[in-house]
Amino acid sequence: MIAVQDHGPVTRIVLAHGAKLNPLSLAMIEALTQAVEAFSVSPARVLILAAEGRAFCAGHDLREIQGFRSAPDGGEAAITALFQACARLMTRIATLPKPVVAEVQGIATAAGCQLAASCDFVVASEQARFGVNGIDIGLFCSTPLVALARKIPPSMAKELAMTGDFLTATEAQRLGLVTRIAPAEALEAAAMALAQKLATKLPSALATGKVAFAAQAGRPLGQAYEATFPLMVDNLMNPDTAEGLQAFIEKRKPNW
Repeated sequence: MIAVQDHGPVTRIVLAHGAKLNPLSLAMIEALTQAVEAFSVSPARVLILAAEGRAFCAGHDLREIQGFRSAPDGGEAAITALFQACARLMTRIATLPKPVVAEVQGIATAAGCQLAASCDFVVASEQARFGVNGIDIGLFCSTPLVALARKIPPSMAKELAMTGDFLTATEAQRLGLVTRIAPAEALEAAAMALAQKLATKLPSALATGKVAFAAQAGRPLGQAYEATFPLMVDNLMNPDTAEGLQAFIEKRKPNW
């Protein structure tokens, strides 16, 4: 269902149910959650989330959801548990103290778009497409919208969710969801190049950066500075940061 690849400082988790378009079934969510937790306590510094097949992720497994309806409560308990598990996974990815790169080779729709948007960076192939098109089957993508509206202008996120339209990779980059675009044959190398570059940075500084970015987002100017300057102070008090500053002054590489 997933494959975990070790590339030294980079871990690559691959959704490996390409024949079914890598749906986020409960089993897939649980497997991803376990793999992400294992990465979080590993020596690896950067995570890549990738997928096999023609789709990155087609969202939740609709056949599974329909199957839940045979329960006495019409599936409400099982569907609630599914979305709770999905929210925990997405939140964990977004709040990991290590960078996460989505490597999107094809369609990322509904919860699949949510998965990509929950990552820190999205490297997409020229063939990638992004959407939250549950509305086409009568289901508004409320939870995918949480992640998407934090990456692109809210009005555009709402339009996508209400029309079911898709963004091309170029459009997604223009709006801020995609950070890099690569030809399909060079996608894996492009994602790995970004991950390897991130892996050379001081891990504690990157962890501080993720906290700082989240802390200031959406706050008024004064509150944003109040939330971030203590993080700058803590960062500067780190002995490894002191070594980084001294290395810069002495025109050498830091000894981390």
